[in-house]
Amino acid sequence: MATSHQAGRFGSLWKLKKKQDEAAAPDSPFRNNEKLDIEHVSNTSLDPADASQPARRRREAPPLVRDLGPEERARLELLLVKKIDLRLLPMLILMYLMNYLDRNNIAAARLAGLEEELELTGTEYLTCVSILFVGYILMQVPSNLFMNKIGKPSLYLPTCMVIWGVISAATAAAENFGGLLAIRFFLGFVEAAYFPGCLFFLSSWYTRKELGFRTAILYSGSLLSGAFSGLITAGITGGMDGKRGLRAWRWLFIIEGVITIVIAFAAYFVLPNFPRTTTWLTEDERQLAIWRLDEDIGEDDWTGSQNQTFWNGMKLAFQDIKMWNLMVILFCFVASGTVTNLFPTIVGTLGYSNIVSLLLTVPPYVLGVITTFLNSWHADRTGERYFHITLPLYFAVIAFIIAAATIKTGPRYLAMMLMIPGVYTGYVVALAWISNTLPRPPAKRAAALAAINAVSNASSIYASYMYPESAGPRYVAAMCVNCVTAFIAIVAATVLRFTLVHLNRKLDRGEVVEGAVAIGEAVPGEAARKGFRFVL
Repeated sequence: MATSHQAGRFGSLWKLKKKQDEAAAPDSPFRNNEKLDIEHVSNTSLDPADASQPARRRREAPPLVRDLGPEERARLELLLVKKIDLRLLPMLILMYLMNYLDRNNIAAARLAGLEEELELTGTEYLTCVSILFVGYILMQVPSNLFMNKIGKPSLYLPTCMVIWGVISAATAAAENFGGLLAIRFFLGFVEAAYFPGCLFFLSSWYTRKELGFRTAILYSGSLLSGAFSGLITAGITGGMDGKRGLRAWRWLFIIEGVITIVIAFAAYFVLPNFPRTTTWLTEDERQLAIWRLDEDIGEDDWTGSQNQTFWNGMKLAFQDIKMWNLMVILFCFVASGTVTNLFPTIVGTLGYSNIVSLLLTVPPYVLGVITTFLNSWHADRTGERYFHITLPLYFAVIAFIIAAATIKTGPRYLAMMLMIPGVYTGYVVALAWISNTLPRPPAKRAAALAAINAVSNASSIYASYMYPESAGPRYVAAMCVNCVTAFIAIVAATVLRFTLVHLNRKLDRGEVVEGAVAIGEAVPGEAARKGFRFVL
């Protein structure tokens, strides 16, 4: 609360339009909300004579939020978050499960006869795995900026899903290396819209303290797809190989592609838009959803497409050194995690039959889902990011060392059990750290999320060539590279933490930091009381 000295110093003026307030009272407290907001106009000049300087304006809480007591506010917000969870997360998980399944089922298809029937030789199969990520990288930044511009994720994301489902199903018609290569490229081009789009979508609905666990829930779709892929392929290989004259791998792409299209059409009726443009919440709920995000970062988030420019978002993101640091972290995470691109092949080196090998790919993914949930839940509960990102990576380093050092079945499968949890347990927290560190404006956040995700996936272009069958069973070169990139991710995260600590200290001293809202300039809430602080 401002002292009398501060009040005299800044000459604050409060204006309340009483007649409008009384007119709106009998109906919804949000009627004519734009006019009802109290405007706080402050003369920021220390010189009373300099009254001509531009005044700073800040929005006040809408009547519903302003009149709520702390306990009632907490109760209503809890109910709102649960409602948002139930509306968003189940469908997003299903969509991402199919996104990841359609992208990586080529690894399981290899054990179901794809390489043999198409007569792929040398590195042709590995090229087909890698080419997807060329299209995937090219489309991510334009896609995210376009979705932010139009403000209609409820239409954009399902439409992209229908298209990639059709392309995935068309993989069953491939007859040679050239056909498979073209299909994989365009599949990556369209699939690129989904994951960075979802990360931005979630950051537009949840506060920074809620985002880590929700990101983990979303990413569980990819981990579950790894488990389901092995089970589905094992079932199709055992029961449908040769049916209607088609090999099992062709049935795999047809079945999964059709499922993708069906889920996409359901998504049209389920997914909402951004809080400010959505229609499925009541007016009171919508205003509370908008306001709690305002409080979290200190200013309004997505206000309209006219404010979301493509180039300004990219410029702001690329000028921020924190984005480049985060890019190194995520690149090294994904580089270490490229082991999953050919995980069935790696598990196959244990010497079991194809069906048993596919079933053995399931437990590491299940363990990964469990550790990811627990780690992300604790990260959100404690508000801490750095240790929840780096500690799991030490287990990944140990796993890669074991895998490269021995050919014994027991230790190697133990290493495989640790690889996926070791990488992805901290990875989802690192994804949330992007939005925590670069929260505003939305166009900058959208560009940063897409750019980081695009560059990080560049490692998947070369990584597939590190796993030729001739390098098995230890894959020494690949495991050594994975070990080094995991360690670099730890170092880069440490550098970012020191950077954020330094910036928070500057904010404590009242110095200006780009991307942070100063005390008194934010909308009322934590950011207004304490000023914005970066999450460590």
